[in-house]
Amino acid sequence: MDKAAFRKICLARLKRAERTGRWYRNRAVLRKLEKIIKKTNPKSILLYMPMGHEVDVWPLFRHLRRRHRLFVPFMEGESFKLVQYRLPLFKKQYGIYEPSNSRFYLTNIDMAVVPVVGVDGRFRRIGFGKGMYDRFFGSLKHKPVTLFVQLTACCTKERITDDYDVEADIYITPEMTLFRGKRHDYGNYRRRCGSRY
Repeated sequence: MDKAAFRKICLARLKRAERTGRWYRNRAVLRKLEKIIKKTNPKSILLYMPMGHEVDVWPLFRHLRRRHRLFVPFMEGESFKLVQYRLPLFKKQYGIYEPSNSRFYLTNIDMAVVPVVGVDGRFRRIGFGKGMYDRFFGSLKHKPVTLFVQLTACCTKERITDDYDVEADIYITPEMTLFRGKRHDYGNYRRRCGSRY
């Protein structure tokens, strides 16, 4: 199984999840995400502008902007830079909404919430294949706490990613929350993700 084949399997699963029980799935992920944010209390958070098959994080913008500095991706060429979340938003490439560009340059963020298509046995991200998040994270000097979120679990114990793919600290789906590192139960990850995707 290679990355492209696994991506295709995961996208099909996400489309099914989008049609059935989306509200419940979305709310379950947001509840877990809010608990982690409250517990760790990061000062600056990277969120994303959700597309149809991704976890809808719009409620978090309203809730978190009072206590945290929120940033979103602003696409530039083959990667993106961070801009502070502010209104109004403009529809850009791939139908994604963005705030206007900013000259403000941020070097560090405390936490990044990243949508995924799938996750492999190295706890690394399978995305859409454009590599924007990989290039962005590769440019950071300080690695933030990285949370992968997904409407339904799509993971494999196989190692199919490259070394430059973004690695998660926490993987959140409606079905499970998994941690990498000291608190990560790798055996549990293997049992729950298995080899059948």
